[in-house]
Amino acid sequence: MSKLRLAIVGAGPAGIYAADILLKHERSFDVSIDLFDRLPAPYGLVRYGVAPDHPRIKGIINALREVLDSGDIRVFGNVNYGTDITLDDLKRHYNAVIFATGAIKDADLTIPGMDLTGSYGAADFVSWYDGHPDVPREWPLEAQSVAVIGNGNVALDVARILAKHPQDLLPTEIPDNVHAGLEASPVTDVHVFGRRGPMQVKFTPLELRELGELNDVDMIVYDEDFDYDDASRSAIQSNKQLFVIDKVFSQWRARETGQASRRLHLHFYAKPVEVLGSNGHVSAFRYERTRPDGAGGVVGTGEFREVPVQAVYRAIGYFGSPLDGIPYDERHGVIPNHEGRVLDDDNGVVSGVYATGWIKRGPVGLIGHTKSDAMETIKHLVKDSGSWWQPAEPDEQAILDLLRSRNVLFTDLDGWHRLDEHERELGTARGRERIKVVPRDEMVRISRD
Repeated sequence: MSKLRLAIVGAGPAGIYAADILLKHERSFDVSIDLFDRLPAPYGLVRYGVAPDHPRIKGIINALREVLDSGDIRVFGNVNYGTDITLDDLKRHYNAVIFATGAIKDADLTIPGMDLTGSYGAADFVSWYDGHPDVPREWPLEAQSVAVIGNGNVALDVARILAKHPQDLLPTEIPDNVHAGLEASPVTDVHVFGRRGPMQVKFTPLELRELGELNDVDMIVYDEDFDYDDASRSAIQSNKQLFVIDKVFSQWRARETGQASRRLHLHFYAKPVEVLGSNGHVSAFRYERTRPDGAGGVVGTGEFREVPVQAVYRAIGYFGSPLDGIPYDERHGVIPNHEGRVLDDDNGVVSGVYATGWIKRGPVGLIGHTKSDAMETIKHLVKDSGSWWQPAEPDEQAILDLLRSRNVLFTDLDGWHRLDEHERELGTARGRERIKVVPRDEMVRISRD
């Protein structure tokens, strides 16, 4: 029986699902899979992109862990593609590679004032509060009033973490430095701005409902945003999720407000126009009031408004990063591909190179989309067996020797188990499930101990 030596770059859900699907796929060859990630710990955005007060979503890690613990996949953490290991290295040791590197940067918002002090990308803030090892340990939380631009789940996560009282985060795995930073925050008002109406939001009913359960935080919505047009009324009747979202908004509109020490405002029909500044620092957010255009979009009304704020977070989406030696679509932030087969500049198939997850299709969709993505990519990988690379050194020991010769302090699955156990012990000592280890060198030391 022939053998496929496969490298997967990216140990988040996309990479792990691709490995699992291939192992379960009906095929005529044996498989050996090595999973690489630049971080010392696996699970990608599930570990570093989901708010700490979302334990239900973090339950996905249990399913991913089962895949890794099956014993059929080797894990190499703390290995950076492009420096520690290159495309030429992969060709020497593997028959093919799947890139599942996701999207971790913030998409740009090109309006005046986005470069002012106090203007931030939501992805960077998420990385901070999730204890990502590659971001600073401190975050400048100095604003009383904050604007969050966007109407997706990340925007609501950012708004919720900013508005929530820090003591209510203590039962979670929030890192100590993050709790201390939020404890010192003077915030009283968080304003979330969406360009379209309340029935065109991108967040889920679960995310929205959780906002209304925050302790000592008033939910402020504005009646002028709920004069629905025919399209919105029709959407409520035909879409169960929107029906629930409308019900939540209706409950909030009936609530009495004014007693809480903090407020979370939702503004709809608000097109970002400019971030205003004073002495180089954010001082206000300016937007144009919009209205429905009757075709599912909005048009400007010519009415402009300003809300005094001292910080702005843009949460309008993630963006993929280029990879050394791999084609890259700068406009969309993805690897150009057809159903997972990577394409060159002339739209020809690049043999041996595949993509899955957000770096394949862009940062949209949930875990279900990630699984179907991986299935599509694996289907083509299996079909393409005749055009795989022919590696000069396919032996499984060779990649270990290579990394050691370069003094790469890689972590493995046993190392992750050690780190996982250590974090749980830290949490148990404080009456919590887990406390994350944040510094990279400490993660590596514990993993390799």
